[in-house]
Parts: sequence; structure tokens; C-alpha cells
Amino acid sequence: MEEDHLKEKETEGNGVEEPLDLVRLSLDENIYVKLKGDRELYGKLHAYDQHLNMVLGDVEETVTVREIDEETYEELVKKDKRRMEILFVRGDGVILISPPVRI
Repeated sequence: MEEDHLKEKETEGNGVEEPLDLVRLSLDENIYVKLKGDRELYGKLHAYDQHLNMVLGDVEETVTVREIDEETYEELVKKDKRRMEILFVRGDGVILISPPVRI
């Protein structure tokens, strides 16, 4: 009983009771999304659903490509960036979502 009361106190102030609440609180905020295939997105969250399908606006996508130099066997890392006005992200590719930092 007391444990339930403590849980209520912890979530009262920030409105986070379930994992998707953190995403809900990030609506109309810039978020960072890490995707499968070494892709990263940074943009404004306009909409999402329970599958983590998302619509992002003013998006910067970074794709990291890793190759091995055949002569030196060194790993070469190349980052390609592009900007998009709006983007639909399919939820099954999402690894991580980071909400905006609040101070």
C-alpha cells in the first residue's frame, strides 16, 4: 500500500506513468531518434502512435557508413547528413527516442 503511494508521488509532478507518456510530453518538441542501420534523426515531433510510428518536421538525418580499407584494414567512418521538411518514421526501426533536455 505504501509502495503504491510512493509511486503516485514520483509520477505526480512530471506526468509520466507509462513509457509512451514520455513521448507524449515531447510533442511539438525537438527529439533525437536512433534507428536501425546506423541512422539518426533530430527533429520536431508532430505525431506518434502506439507502434512508435512518428511524423517529424524540420528533420536532420545522419547516416553513418563504416567501411574497411582493403590495404590498411582501418575502419573508415563516413557521415552523410541531409535535411527534410517532414518525415514519416516507421516504428519498427526505432531503437531509442530521447526527449528534449529540460532544465
